[in-house]
Amino acid sequence: MRRTVTALVPGAVRRCRRTACLIAGAALLPPLLILPMSGADEPADRRLQDAFSDAAREFQVPRSVLMSVSYMQSRWDSHTGAPSVAGGFGPMHLVDTDRVKGPATRQPPDGDPRPRLGSAGAAATTDVPSRRVVQPADLHAAARLIGTPAARLRTDAVANVRGGAALLAATQRRLGKPLSTDPADWWEAVARFPGTRDITSAAAYADDVFALIRRGAHRTTAEGQHVSLPASPRVQPHPRTAPAPGSRRPKEVECPAELACDWLGAPYEAFDDSYGNHDLADRPRDQPIEYIVIHDTEAELPSMFQTVQDPTESSWHYSIRSSDGHVTQHVRTKDEAWHSGSQFVNARSIGIEHEGFLTHPGTWYTERMYRSSARLVRFLAKKYDIPLDRQHIFGHDNVPAPTADTIPDMHDDPGPFWDWRHYFDLLGAPLRATAGPDSDIVTILPDFARNKPSFTGCDGSGVPCPPHGSSAVRLYTEPDERAPLIQDPGRKPDGEDSTEDVNDLGSRVSTGQTFAVADRRGDWTAIWYQGRKAWFKNPAKHPTAVGATGRMVTPKEGLDEVPVFGRALPEEDAYPEDVDGPSESPLPYPFRAGQRYVTQSGVGSSYTAKSFSDTPNPVVWGRERYYEIQFGHRLAYVRASDVDVVNATAVAGPPGYRADSAGR
Repeated sequence: MRRTVTALVPGAVRRCRRTACLIAGAALLPPLLILPMSGADEPADRRLQDAFSDAAREFQVPRSVLMSVSYMQSRWDSHTGAPSVAGGFGPMHLVDTDRVKGPATRQPPDGDPRPRLGSAGAAATTDVPSRRVVQPADLHAAARLIGTPAARLRTDAVANVRGGAALLAATQRRLGKPLSTDPADWWEAVARFPGTRDITSAAAYADDVFALIRRGAHRTTAEGQHVSLPASPRVQPHPRTAPAPGSRRPKEVECPAELACDWLGAPYEAFDDSYGNHDLADRPRDQPIEYIVIHDTEAELPSMFQTVQDPTESSWHYSIRSSDGHVTQHVRTKDEAWHSGSQFVNARSIGIEHEGFLTHPGTWYTERMYRSSARLVRFLAKKYDIPLDRQHIFGHDNVPAPTADTIPDMHDDPGPFWDWRHYFDLLGAPLRATAGPDSDIVTILPDFARNKPSFTGCDGSGVPCPPHGSSAVRLYTEPDERAPLIQDPGRKPDGEDSTEDVNDLGSRVSTGQTFAVADRRGDWTAIWYQGRKAWFKNPAKHPTAVGATGRMVTPKEGLDEVPVFGRALPEEDAYPEDVDGPSESPLPYPFRAGQRYVTQSGVGSSYTAKSFSDTPNPVVWGRERYYEIQFGHRLAYVRASDVDVVNATAVAGPPGYRADSAGR
């Protein structure tokens, strides 16, 4: 997130100096309109399902093709009449070209070695010849085909589906193909439907559509519609499309072959008494790459491209465009980008920015962006042997503050509306129960569509946000929704209360995070959270957490309390005489005897003194080992010498047993 971009650089915390980082995106977004759909007197759970069947029959498009295209366009959501960043509307994401503005981009001056930007706001792709104009699924064209006013297709989901079906049929006819009942005959029409700018992305899109047809899908939409696509496993995959003659990607790009990726480099330059905007390294030779950090931009992508080309600003490794999932790389993965607010995490991570605003998830967090991101993360995780779990693939909002006084400045994106459950499904590492419901560890796992905690602040301070599916679960001081929320003394050192503001992380946990159980009482579960019990509602009928196996750490016998850190630094005598190591800064939270926190891995202690150089700076390694733990909404570290490792039991003990009985 770029509300205040913070990058730890030599001797100071640097903040964004350009308004491009602080772009007021909310002014560019329309109000969220709640508008009726056709057939409002029909049962809510049948309306959209029937619309797909009726439109498929009317326009002779296989229903599976129509439904799968719609899923890839919007996951069947209508977004209550609000357009996407690309000006798309409704479950078919039909683009109103009258609303699409050309991106304002800052071109490098003549002679600058950086690539010039194409019309998409990224370095121009080479897969499609420049003379070819690819039209998106045009809302006005769809309206003409079905003889309906364009305005209706923006707000009426049934009309929107009819328009999408008509466009698919028209495209099939233009290709000289019959309106076949065999879905496999529609691959080329599907590839052209979204107006993708390059052959690689178009093929990946169509492949995703047909993979979904084979697999099937069921989902409750944001509007409460229950939609099912039966599996058709006999539909054959399409042969892979060969790259266009002469197509190539920049040599710097590190991306899977099925993604369209470009390069727009971040500058490594000295200026005044400092430098920017990343560090040279030789990862993973000098340091392991252990984490991938998921960000959102809190700005439109063209302004972020300006930011990443400014040496006085921060940097990140990749940007992903909302409208079509296009990937642009800015920093080589072997080098260290300044993206997380923590030098320690930066040194061991890859940062990926997603175009979007956390307060407007339906408008910006598109299915195509999710899928491109998941492909990229799978590729990077395999390359660097990064575990696909929530202690290694995490949000900017989960990055630990390096010191106690930086806690209030840490960021909160991608926020409570990022669908972690869906994202890990796409990663091929689904989040699920690995133990019985009475286990010592739980994984937070609410049903995203059903889970709609109240939030404020999406459209102004204190203003209630429209109900929306969420990955977040709220925490209370007692097993009662009328009880006070859990407080975060680090985030609000003046003793202010936690709130329901969308940017206030003080009293919530997130999907995929794992915690040690502290207590249970009826429909409520308590976990250890920042040194205290935190309660959340977890009814058996609609659980918000499931049982998990794993390891926990607890203070060694004889220690009443152990310090918790935001980084794993070497011991004092590990530093050479010419390197001044940073002072330890324990976080202001207790970790007392009897408490337990989940760990997925141990980490080595390290520090890199930063300076502008033609070669990577040397890394100082310590003998001290640490455990990374899920301590609160953010991760944290404890010294291995301070704690014992305890394995969770899959099922709790006899009645009356409490996992925290030794520490009460």
